[in-house]
Amino acid sequence: MPHLRLHWLTLFVLMLALPASLTADDAKPNLPAAQPGKAAEPAASAAETPVPDQAALDKKFAEDLSGVVFAGSYSTVRQGKEAPVEMERYTITRVTKARDDYWVFSTRIQYGKRDVTIPLTLQVKWAGDTPMITLTDLTIPGLGTFTSRVLIYDDRYAGTWQHGKTGGHLWGRIEKIEKPAPAEESKEKANPDSQTK
Repeated sequence: MPHLRLHWLTLFVLMLALPASLTADDAKPNLPAAQPGKAAEPAASAAETPVPDQAALDKKFAEDLSGVVFAGSYSTVRQGKEAPVEMERYTITRVTKARDDYWVFSTRIQYGKRDVTIPLTLQVKWAGDTPMITLTDLTIPGLGTFTSRVLIYDDRYAGTWQHGKTGGHLWGRIEKIEKPAPAEESKEKANPDSQTK
């Protein structure tokens, strides 16, 4: 038994002495050596990543998604098999923030033989600077009940949708609607001397 005690005592002393024997170089992680003629690249730090300003993101979101058309395709997955792609079109005339992370989308939804114009209150979640439109079991009059997640980035969208037992994917482009000039402005531009004095 004295040998066992001596063994544990030696192990304990070694454990205490080990941290003191480490040098600063030993504590550094093994990093690849810098190549000659190239400066070492700094490691990415979470502190260096700028935190997006939510007010600015909200303003850009409202501007970018007002007066646009989501023009793309959707697929249908039934019993594990994906059906051929079909075209879809969503016109969004205006997007305004309602409260918290809920937004009102003034929309016209066109797919298949459906064509419905309706305002929708939808939740928007943010992943850094990237918004995701999210709805869960939302009943849209004339269309049915849907669950969807749609990611928006630059001029593209992509996501998933579910309607009962049927669901699939959706993706496409976000195109700005060209605003026609008002009738009076068009006349004035055509004939500037026609204004009454």
